[in-house]
This record gives sequence, structure tokens and C-alpha cells, in this order.
Amino acid sequence: MRCPFCKKDTKVLESRESENSLRRRRECEKCAKRFTTYERVETTNLLVIKRGGEREQFSRDKIRSGVLRSCQKREVSHDQIERMIDEIEEDLKKSRSGEVTSTRIGEIVMRKLKRIDKVAYIRFASVYLDFKDPEDFEAAMKEVMKK
Repeated sequence: MRCPFCKKDTKVLESRESENSLRRRRECEKCAKRFTTYERVETTNLLVIKRGGEREQFSRDKIRSGVLRSCQKREVSHDQIERMIDEIEEDLKKSRSGEVTSTRIGEIVMRKLKRIDKVAYIRFASVYLDFKDPEDFEAAMKEVMKK
């Protein structure tokens, strides 16, 4: 693996295995900067059926992007987010047909975010559910406050 800072070779300091990935702590042999990489096995091609009916390849990056935006300035660690995305992907890959709707993905993300951080859940829901006015926020807040 090459260093993202100076592009020279790196060495592995530590490796940790989880259910779906391998986390490696690395150090550059030249500039001595440290960084973390994640390796995971890619098993099946999962297709996402969008609301308009078109199909596209499943992308962890799209989920990560939306979750990171909703968790911005919240006390949610990067590891929590990565674990959540791993769980979501694992749930989705259990689909026998190899296809899943974008609606199902959004519902799973919202359910998992609600457990991690209520504010991040509201932020994600406001975009995913396309809130139009303050009453939509109020309804979502009541849903969160029920529990």
C-alpha cells in the first residue's frame, strides 16, 4: 500500500478483523505519517431499484455520504458509521433476488440512525422523506420523542 501523503511504501502496524472487514493501521516508511485502511470482501453485485424504476449498482459511498452529512457536528464516531454501513450492506445482501429498492435502503438507514443519534435521524429523514414544511419536522420529532 502506498502512502496517501508522499506515495511511498507503508508498513502495517496493527490489523483487526471484524465480521465484514479488516482494519489496518499503517505507517509510511518515508514520512512516518500514520493512517488507517479498511479491506472487505466484495461478494455479490446488488442492484438498487430507484423510485423512477431505473436500476443501478449498490454503492456504499452513497450511503456513507448521506449518513456523514446527517451526522455532521454530532458525536458519532467514524467507526460507528462504518459498522452501521456494514450492517446495512449485510442486511441488503440477504435479498435472494439480488435487487433492493432505494425505499428499503432509506428505511433501514433511518432505523439504524434513530438508534445511534436522534438528531442525525431527523436530518436524514428531512431529506429522505422530503419534508416540505415545519409540520413535517414536528411529526418526525413526535415520532422520536415517543420512545
